[in-house]
Amino acid sequence: MDYDLIVIGSGPGGYHAAIRAAQLGQKVACVEKEALGGVCLNVGCIPTKALLHVAEGLREARHAESYGVKFAEPEIDLKALEKWKSGVVNKMTGGVQMLFKGNKVALIEGDARVASPHSVEVGGTTYSTDKIIVATGSEPIEIPGFPVDGETIVDSTGALSISEVPKRFLAIGGSAIGLEFCDIYHALGAETTVVELLPQLVPTSDPDIAAELTKSFVKRGISVRTGTKALQQTETEQGIEVVLEDGEGDQETITVDKILVAVGRKPRSAGLGLEDIGVSIDERGFITVNEHMQTSVPNIYAIGDVACPPLLAHKAMKEGLVAAEHAAGKSVAFDTIVPSVIYTNPELASVGMTEAEASEAGYQLRTGTFPLMASGRATALGQTEGVIKVIADRETDLLLGFHMVGPGAGDIVSEAALAIEMGATLEDIALTQHPHPTISEGFMEAAEHAHGRAIHISNRGK
Repeated sequence: MDYDLIVIGSGPGGYHAAIRAAQLGQKVACVEKEALGGVCLNVGCIPTKALLHVAEGLREARHAESYGVKFAEPEIDLKALEKWKSGVVNKMTGGVQMLFKGNKVALIEGDARVASPHSVEVGGTTYSTDKIIVATGSEPIEIPGFPVDGETIVDSTGALSISEVPKRFLAIGGSAIGLEFCDIYHALGAETTVVELLPQLVPTSDPDIAAELTKSFVKRGISVRTGTKALQQTETEQGIEVVLEDGEGDQETITVDKILVAVGRKPRSAGLGLEDIGVSIDERGFITVNEHMQTSVPNIYAIGDVACPPLLAHKAMKEGLVAAEHAAGKSVAFDTIVPSVIYTNPELASVGMTEAEASEAGYQLRTGTFPLMASGRATALGQTEGVIKVIADRETDLLLGFHMVGPGAGDIVSEAALAIEMGATLEDIALTQHPHPTISEGFMEAAEHAHGRAIHISNRGK
């Protein structure tokens, strides 16, 4: 055997799997056909967050006068912006490269094909291996009538390249990718519109939370069109004319200069040779796995976006650790809940069940909320838009779900995830001292609200 384990794909799931397997004494290789670090580090999570940081800086500069600090209108140097973004990416991918070297993980560059249950072919060379982990990730879904050309109609990768700021920007798709780029382009100065086919932004989120984020976007001047379909587009001298249709069948034409297609992503499972050796793949292209991340061929594992939703980097990381440890003979399974974050301003974060999901599961509910306009810390920051919502089982008081729009939501959700994992009740959360003044104490106050003993807001918990 050339290797104990070959990992195909070096994104967050893949590099976690490779490094963990090496830590466990396995001889490991990782195959990457594009750039080390995968989509997330190169053209996904990391560069997007770098641009969102710039967007936040622009907004702060423009609004500073409201609290007594005056700046001139910010000037945007797009070349410097690109250099900053690339520097962040290079630092992260360089870090993965050093981790591979430090853990003696061999990096094989090229396009991989699983030739048999115990061999992987890359660029004409076949490598034998005891086990295989497929971590090939996902790619953007295209929609009819909006062919991605990388210039005027772009996917998430194209949207990262900003050689000039368009006057009018349209995002088709009102979930994480579409909303984060709306945040970026609007801050850069583009007139911004987001179109979502379903009745609310972030269709998978709790409606109360989605409504709060929508309200914030509209207040900022971003046009939000929910329950609306983008039918077709035509390039003209004035720009790109896009025909929109609402739920009643009424049509409207708007003119924009750049379109982002962000309606979702699909797994990269085709062309790997998996089906030829008996690996089961469902009708959507996801590789079927069990709780150990094993496929229908037991010595082949699949993790991350190629395995199952939700398509999130941190889920892939955890699955990578599970797959690597199980492949090394440890007793382990993927059995944790998955938090989600949208890094707009304000941020949206959730973990556990929505109110509707909990009701459908048969729970009698107790809920509590805390509006950030009642938060001393949020008021001092000048960021009072948002709310924290907690959902619990009325009988046991166990926390079932946490949903938040507001500053720091992406950090605070980790406390809620830990609480759910450890079986915490709303009483536990309400009795836990949180430092004052902080945004995180809103979690405590939402739990207090659910029990009818809130101090800073009226007690109307259900």
